[in-house]
Formats: sequence, C-alpha cells, structure tokens
Amino acid sequence: MRQIVFDLETTGFKFSEGHRIVEIGAIELINGAISGRSFHCYVNPERDMPDGAFRVHGLSAAFLSDKPLFTGENVAPAFLAFVGDAELIAHNGIGFDLPFLQDELRAAKLPLLKNKMIDTLLVARRKFPGAPASLDALCSRFGIDTKERERDGHGALLDSRLLAEVYIELTGGAQAGLNFAGNSSSDGSGNTAQTKKSAARQRPKALSPRITDEELDAHQSFIEELGEDSVWRQSAVN
Repeated sequence: MRQIVFDLETTGFKFSEGHRIVEIGAIELINGAISGRSFHCYVNPERDMPDGAFRVHGLSAAFLSDKPLFTGENVAPAFLAFVGDAELIAHNGIGFDLPFLQDELRAAKLPLLKNKMIDTLLVARRKFPGAPASLDALCSRFGIDTKERERDGHGALLDSRLLAEVYIELTGGAQAGLNFAGNSSSDGSGNTAQTKKSAARQRPKALSPRITDEELDAHQSFIEELGEDSVWRQSAVN
C-alpha cells in the first residue's frame, strides 16, 4: 500500500482571505514504512508575508520572491504526479491542509484531489482522549527527536517526516512495514516485485519419540477394545 504524508506552510489560515501556500513537503510510505522518496518545493505566494506566519515558518517574502508559482510545472503539477492515487495523511488535514490545497488547485484550474484522507489529529484524539494532540505533543509521547524542529522552526518537509514517524507509531510502531503476504517486496516506487520463497530445511537429525512405552501400551489396549470395525483398528492394520 502506498501513502503520502504531506504538510503545507502558508501565509495564513484561509485561502478565501487571500492567503497562499508557500511550501509543500511530502514523504512516501510503502506498506506503512518510510520508503526514502519525498517531494519538496517552495512557492512564490505573490503577496506579502504576515509577521505571524513568518514567526512560525521563517519564510520571508524576499526569500520566496524568486521561487516558482503554484501553477509552475515543478509545484502543483509535480505534486499531483507524486501523489498519484495514494492515500493522503496530514495532521489537521481535514480541517486545514486538504481544503487549503483544494482551493489553490481550484483557483489554478487544476484537477482536485479525490484521494482517501487520514487525519492524524483525529486519530490521535480518538486514541488518547483528553491528551494534547499537537505534532510536538505526539513526538514527545513517542520519543521522536524534534531537536531540528526546535532549532529551525516549522518546515513542510521536516514536519512531514516527523508526522510520518508519528503515524507509524499510531498504527503499530515497530510492526509497521511488515508484509504478511510473504510474496512481494517494494522497490520504493509503489510497485511490487515477486520474491522467491526459500525451501523448507530438513532437520539434520530426527527428533526422538515423545511418547513413552507405557503410553504406547495403553493406546494399543484402547484400540483393541474398540472392535474390528473401528477406524483406529483399520488404520492400524493398513
């Protein structure tokens, strides 16, 4: 199964109020494990950067001024191609990330995403009712290192990687990525290849009998009492 964990950085909370995406980051999961493939880009929002947003992600209007537009081939079209038909995972994805992204795609007259969505904020609230469910709180709960985030602040790709680790813990921890089908393996691109099954090995020496002579005699006496037509007697004869 292929999944994409993604995160956005924006100039504000609502596209309807004139805010825009300034960074997209995504991490690929294959069968519940990080594959090593990722997507990342900065986006020129064609507007100023509010101080509140700048304090969160540190991306200034000057830094973003020479970056590609959302409609550029290496931004929205490339992200859609990277996502494909994979299941999407985001923290507050239903409340923020997906709606914001859909608004940008709609305004750009690009195809909307119809992928299944998993919101890890909702998953965490169901699993740990009443407990803090922010990304930082979940990283702390699961012992995931956030030193880079503490040093550099929010970043779409970094937050996607942290969220991928959180999602793995939320859905099974060390068991994530195991393929119980036993006949395929991922090449990291979402495709699977058949794997050769190894032949069962014979014991170099047969195990010694586990039944005692007394038990064997008792079983034989039991069979003799069953009569000539019993299944046990016929089996013993054959």
